[in-house]
Amino acid sequence: MKILGLSCGHDTSACLLVDGEMVADVAEERFSRIKHDASFPYQAITYCLEVGGLQAEELDVVAIGGRYLPLGLERYFGLSLAQHTSLAAMRPVESKARQLMLNSSPMELPVYMQRFELSPQCRFIGVEHHLSHAAAAYFTSGQRDPSLVLTLDGIGDNVAAAVWVGQGNTLEPLVRWGREASLGWFYSNVTEALGWQQGDGEGVTMGLAAYGDADQVGEALTPFHPIFTDGELTRPHSFGQASSINIRGNYHWHFADATAIRRLTDTLGPEHIAAAAQAIVEMQVLELVRHWTQRTGLRRLTCAGGLFLNVKLNQRLVRETGLDELWVYPNPGDAGLAAGAALWVWHDLAQPTRTWRLKHLYYGPEYADAEICRLLEERGLAYQVVANPAQVAAEYLAANRIVGWLQGRMEAGPRALGNRSILMSASRSENKGILNARVKFRQSFRPFCPALLHEHRHTYLKHGEEAPFMIIADHATTASQQRVPAVVHADGTLRPQTVKRETNPLFHDLIQAFGDLTGEYLLLSTSFNIKDEPIVCHPREAIRCFYDTGLDILIMGHYLLEKPML
Repeated sequence: MKILGLSCGHDTSACLLVDGEMVADVAEERFSRIKHDASFPYQAITYCLEVGGLQAEELDVVAIGGRYLPLGLERYFGLSLAQHTSLAAMRPVESKARQLMLNSSPMELPVYMQRFELSPQCRFIGVEHHLSHAAAAYFTSGQRDPSLVLTLDGIGDNVAAAVWVGQGNTLEPLVRWGREASLGWFYSNVTEALGWQQGDGEGVTMGLAAYGDADQVGEALTPFHPIFTDGELTRPHSFGQASSINIRGNYHWHFADATAIRRLTDTLGPEHIAAAAQAIVEMQVLELVRHWTQRTGLRRLTCAGGLFLNVKLNQRLVRETGLDELWVYPNPGDAGLAAGAALWVWHDLAQPTRTWRLKHLYYGPEYADAEICRLLEERGLAYQVVANPAQVAAEYLAANRIVGWLQGRMEAGPRALGNRSILMSASRSENKGILNARVKFRQSFRPFCPALLHEHRHTYLKHGEEAPFMIIADHATTASQQRVPAVVHADGTLRPQTVKRETNPLFHDLIQAFGDLTGEYLLLSTSFNIKDEPIVCHPREAIRCFYDTGLDILIMGHYLLEKPML
């Protein structure tokens, strides 16, 4: 069974499953270079089919993460609602008049774009937004025993929060709440009030929170968020009407609450407002989890939805709820809906008996040495060919140089995990400021993450659980606070990636070689991009970033570029 999953809101994406195996998963922004691109995922679909060696007519199902008919679907697939009755159950986004025009005859594409011609047997299946999130979480957790599933985000298909029980190939909803329960919108309103984009800057809010004191805010934020008590929504919040503008395919949202919260930041201080918002979200989600684990008796929790990009929240769930296991889908935002929709359809239709645990996110594009060499030659750039990129990179890093690293298949999701990364030694505290100022061009307080060898995790992490996705924070050991200060945040936490050889052998070799040279089996690792841009995908984007920032070294495949020392 060949299933193409689509996410068609903000952060549009596509995912290909073949007989339950994930073949490709990529967001449209990787190709368009528009962060959080909300356009139809044409290039992402094209990539998925190319990697799978498929023609569109070979697809059995197109699974859409959401109950709304994506804008432009008829045009790109050359079909009408009358031709595919499975589409009739989906609600159209466009106006009725617009739909009637489209349904009368599919609109043409420009001659240089190829339509995805489907077979008459191909089915379209719309998978409700939060069901797609729940499927992404549960069906990648490796569990078939009953698990509690929690999905939290801004809103999707009129749901902002939901609790489920996953068992076997099923997901049973226990409770759903609408917009009045949106902890995601509350946190995003605070983010906007602090001066950052909703749906993008929430990680900045989380980083700033470590510098504040929630007690300085008191109850000032209480009027702006919903309240849960004993697992139920006891005080709904009216968020009012949202407004938005679309800038180059990227939606910027606004609520009136953000204006009111902005006034509070002027009097109480932005860092204290951030700390209070973080504390509120943590306590509200802890309340939900404690109640529903007790009520159901389930000690395994799987989570998805954009709110679970908050690594400090995830850390508290691990530490303070008595769970036997927490699994957070590492691409939990709306870019993960494509995978979730495809996984739900696979489990619903095929009823597989085996379990599957997601081990990595390397499902994006890769580029061979020959293509990298051609690009360098065409641009007339001086380069070196290196037989052992990992060893060479380790030597530069040991000399405290900043290295851009592009290798293998690109990561899906919002984190760079060693294939599209900027790397630096974490042994000097000043390296954090150097990277923020010279390379990332972002706020000086923002933290960086460590990538460390799995077998050395107890040296640096207080609790030392396996953490391959930078999705759950841990506290730094006393030794790591002294030895790798550039990746220890103000609150004494780290957001680690523990690297295993079997998952990413080349990146493991690099960290191993660096450790053999320096004694530290850990590197500062951040996404290969600058603020407000997507992570680089193609080598040409890495070259641009290299020459437009303070990067010292660029290693792509077996090719190395070096700037002269100042």
